[in-house]
Amino acid sequence: MRHAKAEPFASTDHARVLTDRGHADAAEAGRWLAGLGALPTHVLVSTAARTRETWAAVAESAGAKAEVSFDEALYHGGVDAAVEAIQVVDPEAETVMFIGHNPTAAYLSHFLDDGDGDEEAISGMLRGFPACAVVVFELTGSWADVRPEAGRVVAFHAP
Repeated sequence: MRHAKAEPFASTDHARVLTDRGHADAAEAGRWLAGLGALPTHVLVSTAARTRETWAAVAESAGAKAEVSFDEALYHGGVDAAVEAIQVVDPEAETVMFIGHNPTAAYLSHFLDDGDGDEEAISGMLRGFPACAVVVFELTGSWADVRPEAGRVVAFHAP
């Protein structure tokens, strides 16, 4: 998931918070995930204010209760950092959610996509990855085995 719409400026980029629209879009995404039955059991979140607020709005609207890891590497790092964070998630975690920034969120989605998933969802994902976009993947194997083309796109949501 890419964080929801954030204010354009703050004292630092890290301190940027969500706009009213961002809060509403994140809440909508949470309801969508709940309706899909795709609530996470473990969430990897960048330490930026906007990603933390995105998770808070998703969790509240979805009624999600998950183990949450706030990771500075997800703020500064790219796809490699995101993949490494996923690979060390507790093997018992059933559903993992990443909440980060672009271009990493979009690149990670393309990195994981095996090309054989839901055609409508893939088409939506390929049209762009706006703020608050969410891609749901089905993965086989363990989190430690995450690699390119390891997942099948099941659903895509964008506000």
